Amino acid sequence: MTTAKTHILDSLGERSLLLPGLVNRALAANDRIKYRFALLQTAQSHAEQPDTPSTNLRTERLAAGVPESTLDQAVGGAQKLGGGRYRIPGSSRLLSDMGNDAAEMLEPLTAAGIGEARDFSARLDALSPGERHSDEISGEDIRALASGDRKQGDSLHLLVMDMHRALNALQSSIAGETVGGCQTYGIRDSDRPLVAAFMAGVNRTAPLKFDHPGLAATATRVGDRLVLQNDIGTTDAHVLVVHVRGRTVTATYTDVHLRRLLFFQSLFEGYGVEWSDTRSRNDASMDEGMYHLCAGTFRSQSPARLRKSLEHLGSRLVFLIDWNRARKRLCLFVPQDAAIGLLHWAAQQNIGHMAWLRAGGEQLVFDAMGFAYAGQIRPGERLDTLLSGSRTVQFLQFCLTRAFEDLQLGRPISLIADEIRTELASFVRSAEDALLDSAVEQAGLIVELADAVRSALAALQAGHPETVPLMAEKAKVWETVADQELNAVRESSRTAGHFLAQLMSAADDVADDLEDAAFHLTLSPRAPASSVAALLVLVGHVSSASRELVKALATSRYVRRGVPREDIEDFLQAVHMTRTLEHASDLAEREVKRSLSASALPFSEVFGVFEAARNLEEASDGLMHVALLLHDHVMEKVGRE
Repeated sequence: MTTAKTHILDSLGERSLLLPGLVNRALAANDRIKYRFALLQTAQSHAEQPDTPSTNLRTERLAAGVPESTLDQAVGGAQKLGGGRYRIPGSSRLLSDMGNDAAEMLEPLTAAGIGEARDFSARLDALSPGERHSDEISGEDIRALASGDRKQGDSLHLLVMDMHRALNALQSSIAGETVGGCQTYGIRDSDRPLVAAFMAGVNRTAPLKFDHPGLAATATRVGDRLVLQNDIGTTDAHVLVVHVRGRTVTATYTDVHLRRLLFFQSLFEGYGVEWSDTRSRNDASMDEGMYHLCAGTFRSQSPARLRKSLEHLGSRLVFLIDWNRARKRLCLFVPQDAAIGLLHWAAQQNIGHMAWLRAGGEQLVFDAMGFAYAGQIRPGERLDTLLSGSRTVQFLQFCLTRAFEDLQLGRPISLIADEIRTELASFVRSAEDALLDSAVEQAGLIVELADAVRSALAALQAGHPETVPLMAEKAKVWETVADQELNAVRESSRTAGHFLAQLMSAADDVADDLEDAAFHLTLSPRAPASSVAALLVLVGHVSSASRELVKALATSRYVRRGVPREDIEDFLQAVHMTRTLEHASDLAEREVKRSLSASALPFSEVFGVFEAARNLEEASDGLMHVALLLHDHVMEKVGRE
């Protein structure tokens, strides 16, 4: 519309006919004044801490359509003068332009005759910074202009926020057409495919929010830019504004949650988006008194690529709705990074988190924990202390997926809860099995250690003492592997307190005793034949007991109420045999001592045999102790079933 026509319509009192153009200009003014607020606060911060790295906000200036490149020097040139005052280059012009921008935002609201326009006008008269003739400004003036805390009184920033909200409502009411659900006006024919692409992404994933409000979109043209806006959710500062100029897209995103802002940025990996530095703004009316802003720019090589990028952008917005609530709920079960990783995974899978929240969220998991662990959970105990970290993540992925798929099919929440309960019970059983496999593997290594000691004694008996050090080295290898098996369990604090982890810790002492026995034999290469023979009997008992421990561990997984009698008997007999063999080991150790007392060799030459006998007897005691611990645990578990 020409300037002449605008003047004629104005003179005829028909300014309402100008509303689309006035709203366009008002929204552009909103972009500019928000940039000016940010520039003023950033310059003040730099003046307070001049040695701290800062940004000149050039990207934000260009995105807001502010042409004055001299403003890029405002931050770097800001100085603290003392007495709460600052010199900020260009600030006098900056304040004047703020007043003009705010007046331009008010214009369509007055023309449309909305009820709040009179109040907005009175507030603007009281808050407008007016003319300045110096680039000096006080910290109190900056606070009065940019404060977002209503408790501290009104400010130009609060007025701008209120007028922006009213402009959004006015924009929707005067939209001339709808493109894919987006309210549009004043757009060109060439804009429609771009709006349609953006809305194709929004509409493709919008069902994932179910009945949660949000994702309303508007589009208009301001000069050479197509401007898209999406309200995302219900939070005042949670807004996305997209400018499309040629094949360049600039997305300005604001959020009260910094973690969610960083999450939003992560959704565009591989799309070549260049993100400006994230800046934070004080605003006590927002969550935690702060909101955050970033701008991302990406350039497309072709119209098709441009449309694809806009579609992807639109499709990611649904994953921001109630994101922080989902993060907090997931953090009840996994650490912060893992919770955010789960939300990122859910977005990549186009599953999202809203279905899980709608179905019950954390209560689904708590109920499943009570079912799977049958009342064995201590108050406040987390799921990742019961399962490994990776298995907890896998289970939560199942929860997110199952809630999404079942709600999509209209299945009842009670069915989802049952499926999640049975899945966690399966995870618990498989976790138990994995730990039991580690315990069986460790017990097998104890068998190898006992056999290495027996081989060393056989070599001594056959007159080949040079073989003993080789057997001792082999025993050292087996003991190291056994340590690694235990450490693999201990490394995860989530399994360190499990009974089987504690059992393996006790069994590790047996492995140490056997390795010590092999070493001590290297110290007595000319041991008396009678002592070697007695030691062979002793180590035979220990070797048999270690095999019985393997059998007890392997059969323990099948011992539960209602299983065949023979399965229980195999377990009980294995435990009983370790007790019998321990008594036999006591007798065998005494025979070793008798033979040594009858030997004429100096103590230095039989010291190794004496110590090896002590090590083997302690290993036998340890095997019986481990077997009895296992017996008591299994029987208690059967009793609870």
